[in-house]
Amino acid sequence: MIVYRGLDDLQPLANAVVTSGTFDGVHRGHQTILTRLTEVAKASNGPSVLITYWPHPRTVVSNDSQDLKLLTTLDEKIELIDQAGVDYLVVIPFTRSFSQLSSGEYIRQILIEKIGTRKLVIGYDHRFGRDREGGFDYIQAHQSEYGFEVEEIPRQDVEAVGVSSSKIRAALNEGNIQTANRFLGRPYSLTGTIVKGRQLGRTIGFPTANMQVDDANKLIPANGVYAVEVDYGGQLLGGMLNIGFRPTVAGTNQTIETYIFDFDKDIYGEHLTLRFRDFLRPEQKFDGLPALVAQLKQDEDAARARLA
Repeated sequence: MIVYRGLDDLQPLANAVVTSGTFDGVHRGHQTILTRLTEVAKASNGPSVLITYWPHPRTVVSNDSQDLKLLTTLDEKIELIDQAGVDYLVVIPFTRSFSQLSSGEYIRQILIEKIGTRKLVIGYDHRFGRDREGGFDYIQAHQSEYGFEVEEIPRQDVEAVGVSSSKIRAALNEGNIQTANRFLGRPYSLTGTIVKGRQLGRTIGFPTANMQVDDANKLIPANGVYAVEVDYGGQLLGGMLNIGFRPTVAGTNQTIETYIFDFDKDIYGEHLTLRFRDFLRPEQKFDGLPALVAQLKQDEDAARARLA
């Protein structure tokens, strides 16, 4: 997949089949659109092109931008779109001035002049342009003027999946990993750097890797204990993860700490990816370290069983 970060170096493509959207999470609903995009491109003997935006438009134009956490970083989104078989990805910097383009200006300047669109594939509820004024009906009414076809994926095809980025965010905020993973079509993941913590875990037999997530806008699931898969340099390991404030040891800030099973290596400064498999229990305060250790042993047994 060829990736353009901006429009400056982009030249019009021959017979381009295009779709656009934020695609946060690249979930099963998005995958329905991408499957159709690549099918149409193959049948049309042209390249498939996806236009997306960064940062997320809501962080630029909405009052709730500080509360919005994302399911995928830009790098994660690029990787997932590549896996879907898309030929070209165009990442447009989303600014307030860009948000003020009318639907007509967006079509002429981006779809026609920059990309050379010959067919546009969009979801049934896709909107674009200032105040979301453009959509399927608008393009269909102006097809002869703009010189390209438009195909709308039927409402029933998209709604049959029953997925949205908002539903996945809500599930993760509730610790409902099974639902989130089902909607995503894969395990939810976090990637970050291992940093030094208070190192209390090693004193009680549960040394943990303390992660600092790479992107501050990435959604961190609800506090609690999880069974996770740990991707360490391509090596897949099992583990149990605690997200929270460690009330038993008077913690004051949220941490993301993973006890990696059957692993003994100093990995400070290195990267890990955690793939969430199941929620085990909420975070809780215990009456001292012995009670905490007893519960951690039960958590380990439960996590190993879930992962098996």
